[in-house]
Amino acid sequence: MRQELLSLPKGLAEEVSRNLVMVARLIDEDPEQAYAYSRIALRLASRVAAVREAAGFAAYATQKYSEALAEFRAAKRMTGSVELWPVMADCERGLGRPERALAMAGEPEVQKLDKAGQVEMRLVAAGARRDMGELDAAIVTLQSPELASNTVQPWTARLRYAYADALLAAGREDEAREWFAKTLEADKDGATDASDRLAEIDGVEFVDAAALEEDADLGDEDDEDEDAAEVAAAERAADQTEYYDEDDEEYEPADDSVADVDLTDEIVVLGDDEREARDKA
Repeated sequence: MRQELLSLPKGLAEEVSRNLVMVARLIDEDPEQAYAYSRIALRLASRVAAVREAAGFAAYATQKYSEALAEFRAAKRMTGSVELWPVMADCERGLGRPERALAMAGEPEVQKLDKAGQVEMRLVAAGARRDMGELDAAIVTLQSPELASNTVQPWTARLRYAYADALLAAGREDEAREWFAKTLEADKDGATDASDRLAEIDGVEFVDAAALEEDADLGDEDDEDEDAAEVAAAERAADQTEYYDEDDEEYEPADDSVADVDLTDEIVVLGDDEREARDKA
């Protein structure tokens, strides 16, 4: 790629290079942003094969398969290389044309691929078979010396995983479990979810420790609320017994409306004549 960029003016080459670096950095964690950077690079240097290839992978990562296929074809024309053949076939699958992907799997270009490329083409062909509902044919397609080998290569985990997944889809659960376990042995980087698939087959449920902690915290808050309510009720009861004698036969707790009355308003001072009139009455 560096050699290709040297064909550009220095300032332009640096600008294109910066955008390509951002594409590579973001394509896994933020493919949409990577795609945006690829469009900038493409606008600046559309005649550079590395730029067309990067734009193709960014479009592929965002499932813009038609656009990705066009960029890959352009890069292939510029370089004459067949290394993009498998991903081009997978774009055909993404466009809903699995039969074209299968046709590409039988083209002479496949023989020019290195071992990794040939394994990738086999994975794409098996996927196309599954797209067409040919599950048994997909299983047969994946059966290869690379699958049977005990030597772990960069493609081993993905190949074993695809085989296990196809077996499970065909209802061959015991075989699927065996191959998911083999996948796990080869998957040192955790690129697949083979461990989760194994647990699912075995009926094992993982508990989210963080969720349990959160539930426990919520439970503690509820308990604190209940305790506070009980304390408040006890305090109200204590206040009530302080002012009333429950042993008094005439005891009745006063309601709030009575308790709020100022009793001094009811005191009336009588004169001597009024007291005498009252006594006679």
